[in-house]
Amino acid sequence: MALFKKDSTKKSEGGDVSQDLSWVIIDPRITEKAAMISEDNVFTFNVATRANKIQIKNAIIEKYKVTPISVNVVNAKPRKVMKRGRKVHQKGTKKAMVTLKKGDTIELA
Repeated sequence: MALFKKDSTKKSEGGDVSQDLSWVIIDPRITEKAAMISEDNVFTFNVATRANKIQIKNAIIEKYKVTPISVNVVNAKPRKVMKRGRKVHQKGTKKAMVTLKKGDTIELA
């Protein structure tokens, strides 16, 4: 007897944007580096840690009505840091850098 039931649904294809992806994009990342690379049509977002590149791409299409050329993802691992003399746990994050085609833009402000 199997302990875990296999999910019979297949992975969603890249063109399927019919599902609700409002949980994927947390907020735009407003930093000095993000402002510098936005001049090259690369926009940076904080995204959910369990989101993949296809879901991020579809969420950008759904929310901002632009088509990304590529999506690059960076994971920041959780770590322990010192704050006010105590060790505290800093949770891991994920950021996505979305490259848009020439002429497309996203208004973040």
